[in-house]
Amino acid sequence: MVTRNRKKEKPYLERDISWMYFNRRILQEATRSHVPLLERMAFLGIYSNNLDEFFRVRVASQNRIAECMDKSAAKEREKAKKLLKQIGKLNARYVKDYEEAVSTVTQELKKENIYLVSDSEVTPEQLQFIQSFYKEKLNGFIVPVWFSAIKLLDCENDENIYLAVKVSKSGSKPSPDYAFLELPVNICGRFVQLPDHENKSYLMYLDDVIRCCLPLVFEGLGYDKFEAYAFKFTRDAEMEIDNDLRTGTLQKISKGVKSRKRGEPLRVIYDNHMPKDLLKRVLKKLDLDSLDTVIESGRYQNHKDLMKFPDCGHSNLKYPKWPPILKKELDGPESLLKKIQQKDRFIHVPYHSFDSFIRVLQEAAVSKQVTSIKITLYRLAKESKVVKALIGAARNGKKVTVVIELLARFDEASNINWSKKMQDAGIKVIFGVEGLKVHSKITHIGMKTGPDIACISTGNFHEGNARMYTDCMLMTAYPKLVKDVDQVFEFIERPYTPIRFKELLVSPNEMKNKFITLINNEIKNKKAGKPAYIKIKINHITDPIMVNKLYEASEAGVDIDLVVRGNCSLITDIPDLSTHIRIHGIIDRYLEHSRIFIFANGGEEKVFLGSADWMPRNLDHRIEVITPVYDPAIKGEMKRIVEYGLKDTLQGRVVDGLGDNQFWSEEGQETPFRSQEALYNYYLAENSEE
Repeated sequence: MVTRNRKKEKPYLERDISWMYFNRRILQEATRSHVPLLERMAFLGIYSNNLDEFFRVRVASQNRIAECMDKSAAKEREKAKKLLKQIGKLNARYVKDYEEAVSTVTQELKKENIYLVSDSEVTPEQLQFIQSFYKEKLNGFIVPVWFSAIKLLDCENDENIYLAVKVSKSGSKPSPDYAFLELPVNICGRFVQLPDHENKSYLMYLDDVIRCCLPLVFEGLGYDKFEAYAFKFTRDAEMEIDNDLRTGTLQKISKGVKSRKRGEPLRVIYDNHMPKDLLKRVLKKLDLDSLDTVIESGRYQNHKDLMKFPDCGHSNLKYPKWPPILKKELDGPESLLKKIQQKDRFIHVPYHSFDSFIRVLQEAAVSKQVTSIKITLYRLAKESKVVKALIGAARNGKKVTVVIELLARFDEASNINWSKKMQDAGIKVIFGVEGLKVHSKITHIGMKTGPDIACISTGNFHEGNARMYTDCMLMTAYPKLVKDVDQVFEFIERPYTPIRFKELLVSPNEMKNKFITLINNEIKNKKAGKPAYIKIKINHITDPIMVNKLYEASEAGVDIDLVVRGNCSLITDIPDLSTHIRIHGIIDRYLEHSRIFIFANGGEEKVFLGSADWMPRNLDHRIEVITPVYDPAIKGEMKRIVEYGLKDTLQGRVVDGLGDNQFWSEEGQETPFRSQEALYNYYLAENSEE
């Protein structure tokens, strides 16, 4: 869905359509023969999980707009309806591609002697194993609920998968009975491994295990005919947050998390073989309306579990391991705090080990030279070493301040739990800023001797993320930068105090204006015959003002090369408008997450990194931090990351706003270039030379 920006009516691809194109690129990875087979399975799971979250949040928001009866919102209502219609068309098309990809991968597993067995294919020996498995592992965890006994499925969790069951008795032709049951995936996982036979591995969906065991589930009730069909639904995850000012922020969010579980269903996916009488009961109990999505699908739902598909001992069907590299300059017995005071340092996870940052925090927690630690936390690992270091610092008498974002979607409950533990340890916990999400990734370490230290990252201080997301972290003692970082914490504590940041780009204060100034400078330099170009690696570009500004720079002849992972509202190859814009999208083993900005600046390049994408939420409604990079060596590393992404001809797609997802190709190149592999090999070689 391409619309026009109000200013000068330039083309603009709607964020949600762009997202659909992005998720399709993930699906595409599951169809590529050079991708290891079990990794293809994982991409199918990622695609499915992404789609669930998209419907919970983005489609839910559009549904709300479409249903709004306020006369003043008529224009927005019609736009939302058109958008929902287009999302529905794309989704229906991609569902077919998805089912075909699942079938293909499943068939290729057989060539590797891994078989997925259905309930109709089991041997007597396998059935005996399944029934024993049910009695030992599942008995008592499966309790059917009669459809006739409930008004609505309003207490059921949309994270789960359900079987709709039709049972009947032979003989006197009584009416069938209808029930549903939740699959206990949390008890034994989605896949049950059956005994190997003749060097072949056999797996069964938990759905089929329960189908085999329905006589045991309904034992003693006289039924002898059983049918079961999978369905899943997605609820509206937009939280109804109480705006009563007498309620504390922590209580409001806690209440919001509880309310999410009772959000209205807005999408249903069901087995297309489900009988009409059974489907009718499912849909009736979900109480859908005309704007909701109902999709026929295959036998199995909720493929996010494919991300955890058992390897059955076939590690060769996964990516080879790339152990994180512990940089030599950050290893050894010397103080890391002193090393950072001497010279700026950086790590690029997951290529480099996140343990270097953990060690910085642990040293700060114990060192008598450290007086204080301030940090922003957006998402936290389940067993967070970061929090443990902060608690240790507080117990050692340091003044520890943690800004934790309670509105980090789907992590609110975890963040609330950690907040209470930190408060109990004597840490000053700040629950963000009313009306502004704190999305910046910054740490400030106050020192008794020598300059203070700051760490500024593109990603969360989260050990799990650091194994899967590519993120860059600058560790610096440059006084002007460190002072600005400290002032960000002052701004968070007193958001209405006017603060001017001399070095950092901080939203919602001046970040957007400073980026506009940087782009205007490139336009000016191009007209003056000076070097002028823009190279950016980012997750999303949807802010209409920034989109227009990039169009303006392209019109002026400024070369613009972008590596954009997800949403992108720019349309390329429009004559006289965007012919100087080239956009790459990379999908590979790691999630591309770092944000790096490079401006030619007339020949004296300016390089930045930080937490902000170019979306209205990041630039106008969140506290984000972008830092300049001054160290020449680190500037070179940032450029390498962006340029490798722009050179990627194996995993790099052409992002053009049309959703074609064509791959970049470099004529005459004998071997395709893969940026993530090239970066890892470069860092390995660099570390061996130090």
